[in-house]
This record gives sequence, structure tokens and C-alpha cells, in this order.
Amino acid sequence: MKTKEIRELTVEELNTKLKELKEELFNLRFRHAIGQLENPASLNSCKKDIAKVKTILREKELAAK
Repeated sequence: MKTKEIRELTVEELNTKLKELKEELFNLRFRHAIGQLENPASLNSCKKDIAKVKTILREKELAAK
């Protein structure tokens, strides 16, 4: 997911996206634990996407003050 795409989302959409990414990370970790994960790099990319969303949420929070 591109940072530019994330910045265009509203706060509500960002919160929804964050929830979806956390669920996806849980599923990826579960599949990794049972040995069914084909691409282990997807764990890192999911974690990075979560960090991007959280960072932009924080930026928007600070800008609103």
C-alpha cells in the first residue's frame, strides 16, 4: 500500500483499514505457525502497512489540534 493512497483516506477509513490490517496480520501469523504461509515476506509488509497507517493517523491527530 502506498503512503500517498493512505494519506487520501479519512480518519474513519484509516481506523477501518487499521482493523483490517491487524486481522490480516493475525491470519498471516497463524498460517505461518502451522506452516501454510507461502510468502513469509508478507508478514513484514503487513507490519509496515500497519505502521504507515498509525503514523498518518497520528499526523492527522496532531494537525487537528
